Amino acid sequence: MIAFVSGPVAALTPTLAVIEVGGVGMAVQCTPNTIAGLRVGEPARLATSLVVREDSLTLYGFADDDERQVFELLQTASGVGPRVAQAMLGVHSPDALRAAFAAGDAKALTAVPGIGPKGAQKLLLELKGKLGAPAAPVLGAQRAAASAPAPWTEQLTAALIGLGYASREADDAVSAVTPQAEAAIAAGGSAPVPQLLRAALQSLNRAR
Repeated sequence: MIAFVSGPVAALTPTLAVIEVGGVGMAVQCTPNTIAGLRVGEPARLATSLVVREDSLTLYGFADDDERQVFELLQTASGVGPRVAQAMLGVHSPDALRAAFAAGDAKALTAVPGIGPKGAQKLLLELKGKLGAPAAPVLGAQRAAASAPAPWTEQLTAALIGLGYASREADDAVSAVTPQAEAAIAAGGSAPVPQLLRAALQSLNRAR
């Protein structure tokens, strides 16, 4: 198993980082939040998990070992593959997921693209207690979540800044796609961050 990769960042996309390791570019799938902490040309260290399939070898990267551990534990639930596990970490931090499972908060899980109410209830049953206790009290975590900005806005802003856009440009792009996000939420779904990121990039390209 490849436990981590370390080296200069050679390239970034909204979902992938290329880390140069010994002259070889390692393609690592990452959440927007992880991408946001990287800069091309600067050194980086990502905890990694290698997912082996018959036709592919995919390396998933994380900001720290805790994220990687939660990523792997999430996949012990039936029906949860690496993409769903990564999507869960793209919406919630490891501790927020622990708080959600400890509180039986199905609504927090349905905020993840691809997880509906029935799937959330199933995950709560299968994973309750497996992720461990949250570092902060569950009630405190819920209050913090209630007062914080919508998760999708933070993810989108972080991803755009990670791709090299200035904070003001990122804020303008988030504002441009806010109606699209609100429409998706009003329809009973969640804000589709990958689609919103593509739309935000298009709006930035038109503005230049």
